[in-house]
Amino acid sequence: MSDHLSLRLRLSDVIRGLWREVAKFGVVGAVAFVVDAGGFNLLVFGLPGLGGGPMASHPVLASVVATAAAMVVGWYGNRYWTYGEQRTATTPREVVVFVLVNIAGILITAAPVYLSRELLGLDSALSDNITRLIGWAAATLVRFVVYRRYVFQAG
Repeated sequence: MSDHLSLRLRLSDVIRGLWREVAKFGVVGAVAFVVDAGGFNLLVFGLPGLGGGPMASHPVLASVVATAAAMVVGWYGNRYWTYGEQRTATTPREVVVFVLVNIAGILITAAPVYLSRELLGLDSALSDNITRLIGWAAATLVRFVVYRRYVFQAG
């Protein structure tokens, strides 16, 4: 087999493996997003037609609570499915780095809500959800890079 063909086959395997990883990470992220966005909206805005949620006057704290719940979903989904094949035992280092990255993710997700509410005076469901979506996208990118490189490393 030529060196060129061998390189193409190895590159193809790497790309295919990365796409599988991204797809699994995306599915876990989508479930965590539903927990996060749904939880936030229930906490702040309540059920439609029933008035505000229990944390209507504390949207930034609601964002933190909802994102923390999604963090638990992310831990189990990524630990046991996305990166489950390459892990053997959970290490204290893995847990600490995961929690630290997710604390950063909570701050990244909550910051736009704070800025929108406190600096711009926007307090609608639409503005809250748009700002949270921006924060969530930024936090997701950070999580993917750090999980892959530092948290769920092979053996």
